[in-house]
Amino acid sequence: MNTVRSGAEHDVSRREALVERLFNATVGSLELLHVYIGERLGLYRTLNAATASMTAAQVAAAAGIAERYAREWLEEQAVAGILEADASSSPHDRGYRLPAAHAEVLTDEESVNFLVPLALAVAGIGGTLPAILEAFRGGGGVPYEAYGQDTRDAIARGNRPMYLNLLGSQWLPALSDVDARLKSEPPARVADVGCGTGWSTLAIARAYPKTTVHGFDLDPASIADARRNAAEFDLGERVRFDVRDAADPRLAGTYDLVTAFETVHDMADPVGALRAMRQLRAPHGVVIIGDERVADEFSAPGDVIERFMYGWSALHCLPVGMVEQPAAGTGTVMRASTLRRYAAEAGYSGVEVLPIEHDFWRFYRLIA
Repeated sequence: MNTVRSGAEHDVSRREALVERLFNATVGSLELLHVYIGERLGLYRTLNAATASMTAAQVAAAAGIAERYAREWLEEQAVAGILEADASSSPHDRGYRLPAAHAEVLTDEESVNFLVPLALAVAGIGGTLPAILEAFRGGGGVPYEAYGQDTRDAIARGNRPMYLNLLGSQWLPALSDVDARLKSEPPARVADVGCGTGWSTLAIARAYPKTTVHGFDLDPASIADARRNAAEFDLGERVRFDVRDAADPRLAGTYDLVTAFETVHDMADPVGALRAMRQLRAPHGVVIIGDERVADEFSAPGDVIERFMYGWSALHCLPVGMVEQPAAGTGTVMRASTLRRYAAEAGYSGVEVLPIEHDFWRFYRLIA
């Protein structure tokens, strides 16, 4: 009887823990969607620019939105602890302010602590759920462009601070031979495969003034964004973006460094892509892959990073990678052993996991 009671009590405890977890997840999801509203309507920027607390009417006038909606959003953000409020004031006179510590997370696009893009990514997935359900039913995929501007912005703006702050100051300098080649004469040529909206390409060119960097991607909208982003920097003709397949034989043997950041796991044919990258390299050229830092093996339950990675996988990365058939169906959780297998099939003699520390990314050097 004691064993039966103990088992029943354990089941009740587990049930209650899951109920609490899902309830808290719902609260967090709703708060994240309010962050989305605050970003898209410029409400955080409005509050951050103010020199004093703002009422709902003042926020509404400055941001160009309806006062009643402004008040509801401001009250929600204050209840959530994201904004500070003068709780003793009347609803119409109550002032709201964005704490300086929170401003970095919500408004500073150059900071590695800028997390607003996560709200954009979740919203982008939400709008694509009907197509994702069809992919689950039929085994097909969901085109990247179907996720829309929110997802493209989320990826671009989420990765931008890491690229601009870390790529040229920590990640590539950790490879002494690569760093030296990028600084030497004759000027090095770099191919950034799957460059997306171009922040990795631009970060390399900005960190290494002697280099010429070419960004390739198959998504025209991303390349259009990349060309616009390039206007922020005075890099001249050292940077070029093209809608182009890296397997174009006219590019073979051209580049001293070939990179692919957070893109191999999305590819329908990662082996073919790695083979193309191998062909892009000049004699003595180097191939570097940056991708998700996941566990070496599956285990359940997983830690919060593994949960984060799996959370995106079936909702975005796997569907995107299943559009073209046959597809490898990698998904976000590309373990080191999987990349080693892909690299071997692509003709590389080995893969070195690089000693670059990052909570979310792992870096590989593919040995030709």
